[in-house]
Amino acid sequence: MKLSWGIKPQDVVVVLKVLARTNKPWRHLDFAYELGMSQSEVSSALERARRVGFLDGSKRKVFKSAFFEFLKYGMKYVFPAEPGRLVRGVPTAHSAAPLAEKIISNDNDQYVWPYSEGDMRGQAIEPLYPTVPEAAKKDPELHKLLALVDAIRVGRVREQKLAQDELWLWMKRAEGAPLP
Repeated sequence: MKLSWGIKPQDVVVVLKVLARTNKPWRHLDFAYELGMSQSEVSSALERARRVGFLDGSKRKVFKSAFFEFLKYGMKYVFPAEPGRLVRGVPTAHSAAPLAEKIISNDNDQYVWPYSEGDMRGQAIEPLYPTVPEAAKKDPELHKLLALVDAIRVGRVREQKLAQDELWLWMKRAEGAPLP
């Protein structure tokens, strides 16, 4: 019997999409269209995320503490990213909101997901899934979450810490918790 308990990069994208849709109804078909995945990919991603403890049995509620712990401590090791060549693309990591307002960087220190219809030039960062640039363009909240995760994957210590803090605050706001 073959067990496939591991998590795949697209699973992180799907769980982030669930977070971005907090308290809004959705269907697998909606996610498939919005993420540029097949329905079976979305279903498989949700099931793997449930098995590793990121989602409840209904696969609609994110266990935020467990997922955040993985993002904070595991992402940069399990799905590392390294800046590549200069390309046109969609801003990510510290080059996108919300970190772009907090971190001052010059034109030579921009990160993008390669995308021919992108509006920025920067060093290429391999997205977690090939359709991430299009999905981010369709959903600004998802774009923010993906960019924060990329800041953890590729950022320097300060950028990683800011991204972790922003992600945690975002998750707390999503559940309506009072903020400090």
